[in-house]
Amino acid sequence: MANFIPEDKISEIKNAADIVDVVSEAVLLKKTGKNYVGLCPFHSEKTPSFTVSTDKQIFYCFGCGTGGNVFSFLMKQEGLSFPEAVRRLARRYGIDLPDKPMSPGRKRQIDERERLFGLNREAMDFYHRTLMTSGTGRRAKAYLDQRGISDRTIDDFKLGFAPDGWDRLLNHFSKKRVSPLMVEKAGLVVPRKNKSGYYDRFRNRIIFPIFDSNRQVIGFGGRVLDDSLPKYLNSPETPIYDKSRSLYGIHRAREKCRDSGTVFIVEGYLDLLALHQHGIENCVATLGTALTAQQVRLLTRFAGQIILVYDSDEAGLRSAQRCIEIFWQEHIDFRRQDVFREEKADTHILVLPAGHDPDSYIFKYGPEKFLEAADRAPGIITFLMDCAVRKYGLSTEGKIRIISEIQAPLAAINDPVARTLYIKQAAERIGVDERAVARRVETAADEKRFAAGVPGRGVGRSGESGKGDAAGPPGDDEMDRPESRTERKIIAMMLQFPDILTEIKEQNVLKYFGNNVLKKIGEFILEVYPQTGSQVSELIVRMDNRQQQQIVAALAMGDESWNMKGCLRLLGRFVETGRKIQESGLLDEKIRTAEKNNDQVLLLSLLKQKQKMAMRSEQKKMAILNEKQ
Repeated sequence: MANFIPEDKISEIKNAADIVDVVSEAVLLKKTGKNYVGLCPFHSEKTPSFTVSTDKQIFYCFGCGTGGNVFSFLMKQEGLSFPEAVRRLARRYGIDLPDKPMSPGRKRQIDERERLFGLNREAMDFYHRTLMTSGTGRRAKAYLDQRGISDRTIDDFKLGFAPDGWDRLLNHFSKKRVSPLMVEKAGLVVPRKNKSGYYDRFRNRIIFPIFDSNRQVIGFGGRVLDDSLPKYLNSPETPIYDKSRSLYGIHRAREKCRDSGTVFIVEGYLDLLALHQHGIENCVATLGTALTAQQVRLLTRFAGQIILVYDSDEAGLRSAQRCIEIFWQEHIDFRRQDVFREEKADTHILVLPAGHDPDSYIFKYGPEKFLEAADRAPGIITFLMDCAVRKYGLSTEGKIRIISEIQAPLAAINDPVARTLYIKQAAERIGVDERAVARRVETAADEKRFAAGVPGRGVGRSGESGKGDAAGPPGDDEMDRPESRTERKIIAMMLQFPDILTEIKEQNVLKYFGNNVLKKIGEFILEVYPQTGSQVSELIVRMDNRQQQQIVAALAMGDESWNMKGCLRLLGRFVETGRKIQESGLLDEKIRTAEKNNDQVLLLSLLKQKQKMAMRSEQKKMAILNEKQ
């Protein structure tokens, strides 16, 4: 089971696979000109903006900014890793993948993971048999019956029971000659404090096996049958179990999430089982901790809408607000522009009526009422406004506190239209002038950017490229700057008109790029030197950075009419401007040095030089304006 796949095999698979065939299995495509279009599978839309190029073997959605090649599509659509996507296509097109000898350390690591998976499967079977066939499991089975959990649900989720006693599971593994050290590594037993041996971690508890999205058993949760504490006990972190990246029920929910486009997130094992049992299978549960950014990213591979479901009590509301913070952080981490761009989801908060959790609500009212309540669930911003109004009231002091509480999440909204609408909604809700709210939000946004070391832009601005301009990933402030639009156009030229690459290299055009992301892409293009449009897909394969992959897909998808004369004219203007900016920068540095050294003669000479440069620039602008008139 080697993870290494030779580069030549990846190229062979890419050349054999037809992206239109692969995408057509998930998206209804219609031919439009040279390309195919359809409704994007990664976000909700009514007008098709998802485009597939058969010539370039890439896809790009002009609505949500997701793009890439055939491997990228499978990774996003199926939630696969890159090696898994490669293997999937290799099997489909009958291409053999040779194994490469692994290092001893890597082989030990893989062997250990496989042994841990095996131990967990064995433990799951032990617990399940104890629940269903052993006398010691009768009390646990009666408890599940009382909670309304059916035998089919018990079997579907392989629920079990850990019998009372300190070494029941330990003895089971001892009979199979399994090392206690390995059982400890799986998190199933705990070493005694006096180092005299081990004892079972789970005792006298109902057991909930935790699966990953590939249906491997990675850990366990255990619930007591009485009021003992802790009420729930989960496996510790192990080489195969990372609580922050795992979700209970994901193995059964992923396909239903894709089919419906929605995922419900609940907090408890029994809440999830109740929903699944009533036909709401697009549901997962967190594992005793608040929702994490990694879990959000995992879920947005499978669904475009997330509905967080909470109890109406104080603890439930606190949990809702803690989880909301994860979504804020994903939006407002300006230092990581690529984090949430492709995974952003439509998120709602469903708070159930007083006295109910998802388990009790669905058993009492049924799935139809639950789904009706979900349809009415407010979005994050509306929910926060409602909470703030209930908390502070609408007195003058209350309104001030409400604005203070909601200004950060409002500032975190990247879409300027959505942000403006929410600001309007907030102003109307609490009876405050809309401009005053907007100013507070703008201040919050600038403070966050300043703290992150990113220049502010003000709330009301949004970069809009011209119709003929190749689009980049939506919402990227750096890409929206005028100078970046020209640099983006040059990258699009390099991808769509490879004849210009020699000229770009000889003129050292990339030297004058101000956008570091675009500059790195340009350098990579010159390194790979694709000679045809179809090699863009190969370029994407060799890129590790997901943001750069998205930008390349977007820029390569354009269909401008390039010619050498027009390209040279654009490059000439760009290089000339770049040189002047560099000269001006050097001159400014000399002026600062002269001021620092108090060299008045040199300073006067430099200032005159700067004035002449400014006059020449102004004269040139006027000449251009006169020509246009």
